Amino acid sequence: MTFKKITKIVVGVIVFLTLPSILLYCFLYFKYNEPLPQGYSGQQADALAHKMLESLNHEAFEKTTYLEWTFNNRRHYEWHKGKQNCDVLWEDFRVNLNFNNPNKHKAYVHGFIKDGEMANELIAKAINYFNNDSFWLIAPYKIFEDGVKRQLVPYNNTDALLVTFTKGGSTPGDSYLWLLDDNNKPIAFKMWTSLLPIDGLEASWSDWTITNSGAQLPTFHKLLFFGFEIDDIKTSR
Repeated sequence: MTFKKITKIVVGVIVFLTLPSILLYCFLYFKYNEPLPQGYSGQQADALAHKMLESLNHEAFEKTTYLEWTFNNRRHYEWHKGKQNCDVLWEDFRVNLNFNNPNKHKAYVHGFIKDGEMANELIAKAINYFNNDSFWLIAPYKIFEDGVKRQLVPYNNTDALLVTFTKGGSTPGDSYLWLLDDNNKPIAFKMWTSLLPIDGLEASWSDWTITNSGAQLPTFHKLLFFGFEIDDIKTSR
């Protein structure tokens, strides 16, 4: 087989594998991509944010000291919210995150404590996992945290709440437009984030459960063709 023929085969395989992905991306981009909307900060935005929190029993969440959940059958969390630490478990790894003192983070493999570079890598991974997976669990309750900017946005003949996280987490600067029902309860949000190649993608926030502590938390999200579950939710005060 000549070099020219081998090259044609390799190029053909690459095109075969990448062309559908490129076409799908272009379709999704032109269908869903939209610019970040502009809104109005101030009392009206904060009033809508408070209404959203009231619809979810924010007071019960504030009194919740322990949360446990499994994210998409991949990672498990045991978050002692009142004590500011969380065990993150996946595969054969466990990392205990100490939010009050990062120097006390601990990493384990098969139950044996690790140190050095391997521990640092596992801790960094656990922090990213926690930031992402806890956000999909409690994002509505974070809208009055330090560094969060809130704006009221007229959207589809109703009011929506644009929230921008100016600091903290793994990707500061991300924005989310909360879409609410007639009772001001979240049903979805649109995302403008550094991790997504398309701006304005929508994810559902419609599958809520009332936990033992009274806080309301989601059990499922849908994003485009994908869905991911939040199972084994346990809470206590």
